[in-house]
Amino acid sequence: MKIINMRKVDWGKTKALFTLVTPEGIEIKDMKIVEGINGIFVAPPSVKGKDDKYYNTIWIPKELQPKLTELAQNEYDPVGEIPF
Repeated sequence: MKIINMRKVDWGKTKALFTLVTPEGIEIKDMKIVEGINGIFVAPPSVKGKDDKYYNTIWIPKELQPKLTELAQNEYDPVGEIPF
C-alpha cells in the first residue's frame, strides 16, 4: 500500500486527507487522518445520511488499522516533528 495526494487540513479533529493505493492498484480517495482521544488514527471516507449522521463507505479490518495509521503518520510528518 502507498499514500498519494496527502493534503493537510485543519477541520477540527481532521488533520489531513489522502488517497490510499492498494497493491492491486485500487485507489481509495478521501481517507482521513483524525486526532482522537487516544492519538491519531486513519478513518475511511464517509457520506452524510438523511439523518445528518456520517456513515463509512468502506470498512478497514481491525488488524490493518495500526499499519495504515503508521503509514499515514509517516507520510504526514516524515521526520517526526509533530507530536500526536
